[in-house]
Amino acid sequence: QFNKVELFKFTKPETSYDELETLIEDAEGILQALGMHYRVALLPTQDLAQQATKTVDIEVYLPGQGRYYEVSSCSNCEDFQARRGNTRYRPAEGEKPEYVHTLNGSGVATPRLMAAILENNQTADERVRVPDVLQEILGTEYL
Repeated sequence: QFNKVELFKFTKPETSYDELETLIEDAEGILQALGMHYRVALLPTQDLAQQATKTVDIEVYLPGQGRYYEVSSCSNCEDFQARRGNTRYRPAEGEKPEYVHTLNGSGVATPRLMAAILENNQTADERVRVPDVLQEILGTEYL
């Protein structure tokens, strides 16, 4: 089982790549708020899904595994999905409808993020320091 929070946008074609950057920033913002160390990787074309024209993966380091794991993947699918779903918008009154561009991304893969929080915040006395942003919600500084 794999749980995640999805991010999705319909955009105008002329703004889709700017909106992709915003989507990536939104996903990064979650990791920044949690104080996580992460890296961003642009996928090479041979690794793209059929519908994607550009994909960026965001990965966190798990020291216990000695490697990075993907916790978010953000893609611009341009009009591929919109054509399949016949999703259009009308740029202006009386103009011909155009296909939207679709962007999607996993905001965070929750099980991997939880593992990263636990591994990266473990203390010498075998406790786990709760990220600042979660301390008020959880009512404690350590687990």
